[in-house]
Amino acid sequence: MGAPSLASLLGNGLVSCRSYVPPPMSLLRTLAATQLVLKKPRSPCFSRRLWSSRTGAVTCETAKSDVIYTSPPPPVNGYPEYNRLLPCPLHNTPPRVEHLVVSEGGPALDYISKALNLPPLFVADLIQFGAVHAALVCPQPPPSATPEQMRIYKEVTDPVVLKSRASIKGKTVREAQKTFRITEPNQFVEAGSYLRIHVHPKRFPRCYEIDWRSRIIAVEDSYVVLDKPAGTSVGGTTDNIEESCATFSSRALGLEEPLKTTHQIDNCSEGCVVFAKTKEYCSIFHGKIRDKMVKKLYLALAAAPVPVGIVTHYMRPVNMAPRIVSEDFVKGWHLCQLEVMECKRVPWPNSIIEEKYNIEDCGWPKKDFAYECKINLLTGKTHQIRTQLAALGAPLVGDSMYMPSAIAEMANPGINPFGKLKTLYTNETDKAVAVEQWIAQHGKEPSVAIGLQACQISWDDDTHIYRAESPWWRYE
Repeated sequence: MGAPSLASLLGNGLVSCRSYVPPPMSLLRTLAATQLVLKKPRSPCFSRRLWSSRTGAVTCETAKSDVIYTSPPPPVNGYPEYNRLLPCPLHNTPPRVEHLVVSEGGPALDYISKALNLPPLFVADLIQFGAVHAALVCPQPPPSATPEQMRIYKEVTDPVVLKSRASIKGKTVREAQKTFRITEPNQFVEAGSYLRIHVHPKRFPRCYEIDWRSRIIAVEDSYVVLDKPAGTSVGGTTDNIEESCATFSSRALGLEEPLKTTHQIDNCSEGCVVFAKTKEYCSIFHGKIRDKMVKKLYLALAAAPVPVGIVTHYMRPVNMAPRIVSEDFVKGWHLCQLEVMECKRVPWPNSIIEEKYNIEDCGWPKKDFAYECKINLLTGKTHQIRTQLAALGAPLVGDSMYMPSAIAEMANPGINPFGKLKTLYTNETDKAVAVEQWIAQHGKEPSVAIGLQACQISWDDDTHIYRAESPWWRYE
């Protein structure tokens, strides 16, 4: 039976259909020529309980091809080749997220494959990646939802309908709307439940270029310390837990139980990261961070000199990039403090090094010298070093998100509504417009590396202290 698509019920309107660019040969062996085509709405077809496919939305259909089964290749660098979504394509495909309400219960793989016309092996890989999420009840649609989408949502969440479902008895609607990962292809999904499928997960191709065993700094009874490479995710993303430092380090060490993430550094940063071997030590290390017993030192390669001493800003409490900071106190904003311990002039990385690490040219006017800063991070906010140094007019080399805004402020000093030369606005509407214009001056997140390394981590008054190797910009 055809499955109705919410068609970005939680996204931006209709599902967009784009050409699917397949990865190289190994994916061709299994998916052959795969492409997405527009599909006309089907005739009315009501499901057993909740949905019909009469949304009038554009859906995406993947042309199936014959699957060629091959014997599994030998393991490489301690992990098996995974040759359907892997190896990683050279370029990430455009985002595509499908939202479904299950019309007929059954195994997750079978239902998704039929609903989205995707090859079963491809769906199995998405589940392996952690790219499939479910909830017992469909979440609240966004304000952009169409009247038809709202009608369907109200239909499937009608109290009379929900009361008849034994799986959600004793739960509030909010509890039943909480999403969780589908972890097994045969995991049962019941009629009326919700599925979110990230058909094009965010990819991390650098995972396959790294000798992970050589990046391990220490292996102890309770934890592992990794010198994280830039261009990788510490613990994975919402749609990809396969291509992560935790996964690849666990395999490199031959661990039966995967490592647990205790803290984060940005994907584009490199350096010391601590993983717990057990849930108990994960909780212990979180407690050490909470009690400020963990000390982190960073090396930052700035495009301009930075004054030595403590730098204080206040960060806007919005959990999305770019992070915005103010030099002046703003009620409700988070305190951000770091200590610049030293700042020395060094040569700007040469073109060979920049090409090797995919350092983006963000248009900085003078590239004769850069400035290597040793930083003691006093508070640990997301993007803190990056945004604070950019606010000082010294963005990090290769930081394609914050360097454009620093360049824009150099050209027009009053453009930053939270900077030293900010304009004083007479009403909140004008200020809100200025804030949006300032946010627009920022760029996109770097694809691989920036000039930032977590060079040292220690805890328990330096009883435990670990250091990373030299940062990428020091290599010739």
